Amino acid sequence: MEQVTTLFPPGVSRTGAGAFYGAAQPGPGLLLLVGYAVRYRLRGSVGQCLGIAAGNGLYILLVVIGSGLLRQTPLLFTIIELLGAAYLLMGGPSTVESRAGPLEWRYAASACPSLAKQLLLGLGSSLLNPKNALFYLALMTALLGPNVTVTQQAICGIWMTSVVLLWDLLLITLIALPQIQRRLGNLVWKIERAAGGILIAFGCWIVWQVHYKLNR
Repeated sequence: MEQVTTLFPPGVSRTGAGAFYGAAQPGPGLLLLVGYAVRYRLRGSVGQCLGIAAGNGLYILLVVIGSGLLRQTPLLFTIIELLGAAYLLMGGPSTVESRAGPLEWRYAASACPSLAKQLLLGLGSSLLNPKNALFYLALMTALLGPNVTVTQQAICGIWMTSVVLLWDLLLITLIALPQIQRRLGNLVWKIERAAGGILIAFGCWIVWQVHYKLNR
C-alpha cells in the first residue's frame, strides 16, 4: 500500500477527470478531429488522436521539467499563440469551402490523408495551443499540491495523456458508426463549413487577444 501511495498521489483520479474535462471542451483540436472523423471515419482520423495525445503529453512533460517556463517567457507564449492563429486561419478556409456531395465520395482511398499527415495535424493543433500548458500547470499544481514528486507527476502525466487519447478514440469510433453516418447524410458539408468557420473565428480571436495585450 505504501508503494502505491509513493507512485500515485492522492489527487491522481481528479487529474484524470480534469484531463477528460479539458479534452471534451470544444476547441480547435476537437473541431479538426470531428471534421476528419465525419469525412474519413476511423481510417482518416485515428492518427490525429495519436497526435493530439502526443502534443498534450509534451506539454505535460514541459510542466514536469519546467513549470514556470511559459510564465517566465511571455514572448515565447505570444509566439506560440500567433503560430496557432496562423495554423487555424490557414486550415479553416479549406474546410469552409466544403460542398455538398455524396457521402460515399469522401471515403475514397485516394482522398484519405496519410497517417503521417494525421499525426502532424493532431500534433500541430495541440502544440499550437499554449493554453494547454497553462491548463495542465494549473491542474497539476492545484490537485497534486507542492509536495508531489517527479515520479508522481510523470505517472499523472501518462494517466492524463491516456485519458485524452481514449476519449478521442471513443469519439471518432462513435462518429464512424453506420447509424451515425446514415443520420449525417447530406449534413456532412454543413458540419465541415461550420467547423471551418469556428476555426477561423478562433484564429481571429487569438490575433485580437495578442494585439490587445501588446497595445494595452
